[in-house]
Amino acid sequence: MSYLAQINIAKMIDEIDSPVMVDFVDNLDNINALAENSKGFVWRLIEGENKATSIQVFDDHFMIVNMSVWQNIEALFKFTYASEHVEIFKRKKEWFHKMKEMHMAFWYVQEEIRPTLQQAKERLLYLQKHGETPYAFTFKSKFTAEEAKTYIPLH
Repeated sequence: MSYLAQINIAKMIDEIDSPVMVDFVDNLDNINALAENSKGFVWRLIEGENKATSIQVFDDHFMIVNMSVWQNIEALFKFTYASEHVEIFKRKKEWFHKMKEMHMAFWYVQEEIRPTLQQAKERLLYLQKHGETPYAFTFKSKFTAEEAKTYIPLH
């Protein structure tokens, strides 16, 4: 059985401990708990105080990362757009720059596998370079795990 892995990145307007970011940081524990208690949630990236905001994947220290695994795309969609998460999501312009490049990517992993940051970065960069494929996609292209198994990534 396959699960859906996701990465999303955001470029902060200011340092994580700045006054600009206070409301975002103050809501992290609640949003993380909401995710963890959502139907279909499997795993999320955590480092330090139950957050992933200190993890640097890209050379820019203003870029933060969120990574998680869900039982399916419907569970992730419901959490993202049909839970209290949407109230924080609506406020993203207060804390983050609008990104020109793709800032999220989904892909399938085996049930027992937890993706690494390097794998997640690879999928995101692949999506930015090649567009939506069964190897890396978004909510727009609901590829199946079966399609992903037979897809051969470009190099």
